[in-house]
Amino acid sequence: MTRDITFRSLTRSEVATALDWAAVEGWNPGLHDAEIFYQTDPTGFYGAEIDGELVGTFSIVHYSDDFAFGGLYILNPKERGQGFGLQMQQHALDLAGSLNLGIDGVFAMQERYRQVGFIYAYRNFRYAGTGGGSTPPGLVPIDQISFDEIAAYDTAHFPAPRPRFLKPFLSQQDAAALASVDEDGIRGYGVIRQCRVGHKIGPLFADSAEVAEALFCGLAASVPGEEIFLDIPEPNSKAVDLASSHQMIQVFGTARMYTRFIPDLPLDEIFGVSTFELG
Repeated sequence: MTRDITFRSLTRSEVATALDWAAVEGWNPGLHDAEIFYQTDPTGFYGAEIDGELVGTFSIVHYSDDFAFGGLYILNPKERGQGFGLQMQQHALDLAGSLNLGIDGVFAMQERYRQVGFIYAYRNFRYAGTGGGSTPPGLVPIDQISFDEIAAYDTAHFPAPRPRFLKPFLSQQDAAALASVDEDGIRGYGVIRQCRVGHKIGPLFADSAEVAEALFCGLAASVPGEEIFLDIPEPNSKAVDLASSHQMIQVFGTARMYTRFIPDLPLDEIFGVSTFELG
């Protein structure tokens, strides 16, 4: 008997289900990611059904008229190996159309993504360590900085403006956000949020390794003795050095890929990726 797969939009509660599945797969989402992600683009989350049962998910979150980020590509293990995953992938690409679609794909899927047109950019690595220490001087809570200033700094480090993501992400519960500021303006900012396991630091954007170090220490100090994670773009050797200097160990990795072109980003100022699901 032929079994067909169909696709539809996910509800807010089903986005939470997708993140539960992501947790099982080892992606360790934040406690409040479902609400934040859904606010970013309520139309950007999709489900796959077979015989009326939700068996898969994926997302294409739109940030602008020409850029989106894909993630949450998950298929129920019992349905794998039957071609349904390929149909999900093709449907996602069809929905993305002419957009430049970015992804953070697991290494095992990198070749498949390349075959359908994704361009490899670089690798990201997740590092794990332990929080603690003291907050360096010169850092301020991010709510003391105007949102427009933070959004402008963020846009310089991301392929498109993302105010619908930033507003709820910066103000979420179970999190802390700090900025480094001098007389010329913002020199960096970072967020740490509680996840299913431990806490993730990201984004961590900074003009220099010294600013990144201060922000990292301030964020890590907010969760003494707790497990912390930092997702680093491999081309930023100073970010790798930062993780190593804090005795963090590499535990996971992804391949950053795009469908149209590789955005020109200052990777030497990106010391921590915001999320693997939304970029």
